[in-house]
Amino acid sequence: MFCVVSIFYLLKALTAFVSVYTAILLVPIIPQALALPSPAQLEATNNQLKAEIVERTAAEEALLTIKAELEIRVEERTAQLRQTMTESLAIANQAKKQAAKLEIALKELANTQAQLIQTEKMSSLGQLVAGVAHEINNPVNFIYGNSIIANEYTQDVLELISLYQTHHPHPAPEIQVFAKEIEIDFVQKDLKNILSSIKMGAERIRDIVLSLRNFSRLDEAEIKQVDIHEGINSTLFILQNRLQGQGKHPDIQIIKEYGNLPNIDCYPKQLNQVFMNILTNAIDAVKESVHNPQIRICTEVLDHNQVMIRIADNGCGMTEEVKQKIFDPFFTTKPVGSGTGLGMSVSYQIVDKHGGILKFISVPLQGTEFLIQIPIQMKSA
Repeated sequence: MFCVVSIFYLLKALTAFVSVYTAILLVPIIPQALALPSPAQLEATNNQLKAEIVERTAAEEALLTIKAELEIRVEERTAQLRQTMTESLAIANQAKKQAAKLEIALKELANTQAQLIQTEKMSSLGQLVAGVAHEINNPVNFIYGNSIIANEYTQDVLELISLYQTHHPHPAPEIQVFAKEIEIDFVQKDLKNILSSIKMGAERIRDIVLSLRNFSRLDEAEIKQVDIHEGINSTLFILQNRLQGQGKHPDIQIIKEYGNLPNIDCYPKQLNQVFMNILTNAIDAVKESVHNPQIRICTEVLDHNQVMIRIADNGCGMTEEVKQKIFDPFFTTKPVGSGTGLGMSVSYQIVDKHGGILKFISVPLQGTEFLIQIPIQMKSA
């Protein structure tokens, strides 16, 4: 019984202690508990928070809407810019193509103009040469034909004088004096030489006329079968005065290494023009630069339907810059007024017209070699 009472009081004491301890702990919290809002305040605050949440949600939705609109506008603008850029690129490409076409057209126009100028120039030269050849040919034939008759007459007269001197060794004094004055013995010997020289001169002029006519060939505007060597020789003959040395410059040596070529289909006048242009340039290259100027001309058959003409000089050669422009119209290394710059470009076109190839090999200070490769039979023929 005592134990139960003791336990009872012990529990009550313990409960009192816990209550006191709890009260002690609650003392600092009481002011805070007194400061808490009332339920009405809490409800008002809660309602305010709900309103703010609604406003914020509406603002977020408005921002999302604006963002979506902006993204759509950006996409539309981007698409427009892409389309504009595509159109601009298309216009730029079209302009570039047009510019390229215009450049090609200008080059073709320049080439055509150059060819027309050179063709007109060579046509005028050909007409002049043909006219001169025709005018010279008639009196030359007259001189040549009469020189043969004059030589026959002279032989008869000299034979008569010889017979007279044999049968009348002592003519009258007046005849003896006159024979001495005119040096009849010298006349008899020299007259034959004079007549022979006249005949040789007439033959030489006939050869010149023939070369002039072969060079001009105005009556051969169509494709014909011709001897290439004849055209080269005629061109060399025209250039003979330029091959001769002047002052300190020696004669230019022409070395011919002709092969056994068949007659080929070509435009003779135009092909002679190519030979003229290349040989003229070769003469200019060697005349001022070397002490032993040489031009070598070689011809050969490459196969059953190709021939090659090589024209090489031992002149100064070409620089890389000149090599790049050698076939360009109006390009020339000669002084102003000394060349039109059309010769090589027109030559290239002429060889191409024949279905051939015109190329060159050049080394500075060692010379230049032009190679003309043309078919024996032209397709157009």
